Amino acid sequence: MATLSTLQAVDIRTVVRNANSRTGLHFAVYTGPSQGPRRHFAERLHAALGAQAPYSVLIMVDTAGRGLEIVTGGLARQRLSDGDCRLVAMSMATRFSVGDLMGGLAGGIGALAARAL
Repeated sequence: MATLSTLQAVDIRTVVRNANSRTGLHFAVYTGPSQGPRRHFAERLHAALGAQAPYSVLIMVDTAGRGLEIVTGGLARQRLSDGDCRLVAMSMATRFSVGDLMGGLAGGIGALAARAL
């Protein structure tokens, strides 16, 4: 799976800012290799968000291992169910499978934000 270009990373930050302001949640994105088991690594990244973690939605894309994890904090989970996250993850994975990392991330963040309203 490819990585984001500098311009795409700027665009994703804009998508994240829009999702944050629309929902009041804190969206965070990590793209890169997982250090250890993917789910545990994603949970550690989410915990590292500190005081924002309860309101946060972390999307971790393991570009080397071709994997995806979505981790929600306790308060974010009240607005985004595991089922919501699974459906969005499947849609994102479809885009990723054809090499569209940018489209998968932007579409996934937008879909999660829409479901959290």
